[in-house]
Amino acid sequence: MTEHVILGVWLDVPLRAAFSYLHDSPLPDGTRVKVAFGPREMCGVIDNSIPPPAVAPDKLKPILAVLDELPPLPALLLEQVQFAARYYLHPVGQALFTALPTSLREAKPVKQADHHYYQLSAQGLASPPAARSTVKTLLWQALQQPLSRDALRQLHPQASSYLKAGLASGDIAVLPWQPAALRVEGALPLNAQQEAARAAVAAALGGFAAFLLHGITGSGKTEVYLQLIAQVLAAGRQVLVIIPEINLTPQLIDRFARRFPATGIACLHSGLSDGERLQGWLDAWQGRAGIVIGTRLAVFTPLPQLGLVIVDEEHDGSFKQHDGLRYHARDLAVWRAHRQQVPVVLGSATPSLETVANVEAGRYRKLVLNQRAHDGACLPQIGLLDVRRQKLDDGLAPEVIAALRQRLARREMSLVFINRRGYSPVLACTDCGWTSACRHCSARMVLHLTARQLRCHHCGAQQRIPVQCPDCGNPDIKPLGEGTQRLEAALQRLLPEARILRIDRDSTSTKTAWDSIYQRVHSGQVDILVGTQMLAKGHDFGALSLVVVLGSDGGLYSADFRASERLFAQLMQVSGRAGRAGVPGHVVIQTQWPDHPLYLALQQHDFDGFAASQLAERREAGFPPAAYQILLRADAPLYADAEQFLQAVLQQLGTPPDGISAFGPAPALMARLAGRERAQLTLESTARAALHGWLRAALPTIEALARKASRQLRWSLDVDPLEL
Repeated sequence: MTEHVILGVWLDVPLRAAFSYLHDSPLPDGTRVKVAFGPREMCGVIDNSIPPPAVAPDKLKPILAVLDELPPLPALLLEQVQFAARYYLHPVGQALFTALPTSLREAKPVKQADHHYYQLSAQGLASPPAARSTVKTLLWQALQQPLSRDALRQLHPQASSYLKAGLASGDIAVLPWQPAALRVEGALPLNAQQEAARAAVAAALGGFAAFLLHGITGSGKTEVYLQLIAQVLAAGRQVLVIIPEINLTPQLIDRFARRFPATGIACLHSGLSDGERLQGWLDAWQGRAGIVIGTRLAVFTPLPQLGLVIVDEEHDGSFKQHDGLRYHARDLAVWRAHRQQVPVVLGSATPSLETVANVEAGRYRKLVLNQRAHDGACLPQIGLLDVRRQKLDDGLAPEVIAALRQRLARREMSLVFINRRGYSPVLACTDCGWTSACRHCSARMVLHLTARQLRCHHCGAQQRIPVQCPDCGNPDIKPLGEGTQRLEAALQRLLPEARILRIDRDSTSTKTAWDSIYQRVHSGQVDILVGTQMLAKGHDFGALSLVVVLGSDGGLYSADFRASERLFAQLMQVSGRAGRAGVPGHVVIQTQWPDHPLYLALQQHDFDGFAASQLAERREAGFPPAAYQILLRADAPLYADAEQFLQAVLQQLGTPPDGISAFGPAPALMARLAGRERAQLTLESTARAALHGWLRAALPTIEALARKASRQLRWSLDVDPLEL
C-alpha cells in the first residue's frame, strides 16, 4: 500500500484555518494544487508549516492534481502574505489569493508565452534541407541566427511544425533568455537639489533606508527616480514603482520606455486582461522585467533581484484597499523594502501626515526639492475669489470667465477643476423640496443629462429622469449645483470658439481613452480642460497657465477628521498643474470662505505650516497618526441587526484593557449603501501592538457571534482605516 503524506493547503475561503489533504509524496511550499472543497474543485497552495490534524488519514481527501507548470511560489511572497494577513487581521488563504493574478487563482494550468530563442545546432547546420523545399530552406537559413518563435511565425505559417520537428531531431537548439544590454537615453541634467536627493538614495543602495522625497509640483521628482533606476539596473537589479492611478500609467510607461529602450517593463493594473496581468507578473518573477510599474496590487509582485522601491504620490488614498484584504500598499512597500534590505523612496508634494510623523520620529529621512526643475518655471500665484455676493453663470464667476477668455486669446491652456462628475449633483423640486435621493444609499442621485439618467455614484443605481416631481407633480424640477458635464456645456456656450475637453471617469472609460487625451493635449488641440481629481496628480501639461477651482468649500467642514488634509493635498496638486514650462501660472479658487486658514496656507504654498497645525490638532484630539485605529464594521438590511451584533461583541469582550478605547457602535458617515445599513465600532490606542494583540485574541469570539447573528449580516475589520 502506498504511503501517503499529509499536506497543509491554503484555500481562497473566508476561514482562518488551512486544510489538510493527502498526496503520495511531499511537495514544496508554494506549490499550486487542485483539490476538492465540498462540491467544488479549487486551487490551493501548499504550506508545510501547518501542523497535521488530529484525524485519521482515511478521513482526508487526496490532492487531485499538482499544478507544476510553474515553479512553486517564491518564499518571500508567502512571507509577505503571512505578514499582511497577520497585520490586517485577515484570513491567510484569502490574502494569498488576493496577491495572485486571476489566472493563478484557478484550478488549472496556466499557459505561458514562449520567451526562448532558437538557433540551428551544429548538427542542423550540417544538414541543410533539399533545395526544392523552399519553406524549409527559408527557415533553415533564418535559424542560422537566434530567433524567437514569433519571429519565425512571421516568416512562414508552417514555422511551428518545422520548429517542433527540429527540436525533436536535435537540429535546432533552445537558447536561454538573455537580457539585452542596458541602454539609457535622454537623461536630463539635475539641479543641485535633485543631485543631492539622488546621491542620498544612491548611497543607501544595498541596504534598507526609507526616504521621503518631498518635492513641490514640477520639481523633477520623476527625473530623480529615473536616474536612480538607471543605477539600480546597471547593477543587475530590479525596481518596483507603485503609482496611485491607472491614468498615470500610459504617461509613465512612455517616459520610462524612452529612457530605458532595451529594458523589460511590466505594467500591472486593474485595466489589464487576465492574460496581460499574468504575463507581466511572470516577467517580473522570472527576471525578464527590470522595471515593474503598477498600482497598489503590484506591491505583491515577486521580484527576485529587487534593488529599489519607489512609491509615487505616497499620500494618495487609492493606495488603501477598501474591501477584502484592506491593506495599504505604501505601508506594505516599506515593509517589503525592509525585508529585502533595499531603499524605499516615498515621493509627494503633499506627504501624508503619517509620513510626516515618521520623518519627525526619525524613521524616515526627508529629502527636499523646493524649486521647479524647468528653467524659468516657478510656482503659480494662487488667488482666492470671494463669490458670496457674486452672481454666477452656471457656477462660474465673471472674473473667471474673463480670465479664461484672456488665456484663450493668448493661446494658453486652462483647466477648470471641480471634483463632481455628471451634470448636476442633485435634481430638485422648487415647490415641495423633493430631491433625487437614491433609494439604496444615504446619498443623492447625480443628474447625467447626456445619458438622460439619474445615477448613484456609490451603488451604481440608475433611473430615467422624471418629467415631473414624483411627490407633488410639479413639472418644474431643476438641477442644483454643477458637475463636469454642466461646466463643459456652460463653457461651450460662453466661449464657443474654445476647444474644450472633459476628463472624468465617464469620458475615460475605454482602454485607449488616455492615449487619445494625451495626444490631443500635447499636440495643442485643447484650449480648456474640464475635469475631476483625475487631473490633479502627476500630469504634466506644459502649456497650462490657468487653473480654476470650483466647489472646494465642501471639504472644509466635513465630519471626517482627514477631510482638511485631503482637500489641501488635492488643491495643492491641481494648482501645481499650472506654470510648469516657463509660462507663468495662476490659480483662482472660487470660495465663500476666503479667510479660512487652509486657503491662506495654500496661497503661501506652506505645506509644512499646514501639516504642523494639522498634526497638533490630531495629537490634541488623539487621532491618527497620534493613535492607531481599527474599525469593526457591520452591515445588514436593518440597522438594528448591525448595531445588535456590535453591541454583542462589546458585551462579550468586556471592558478593553488599559490604553485601549472603544467608541460606538455608531452609524457610518454613509449610513446606508447599496441597500444595507452600516454601523461601526472604533477601537483606538496609542500602543499599536497592544491593540492588535487584544483584537487578534478576540477574533474567535467575534466569529462565533457572527455565526449566531442574522444570515444577512456581514462584518469586517479595517486596520488603519482611511474612511469612516
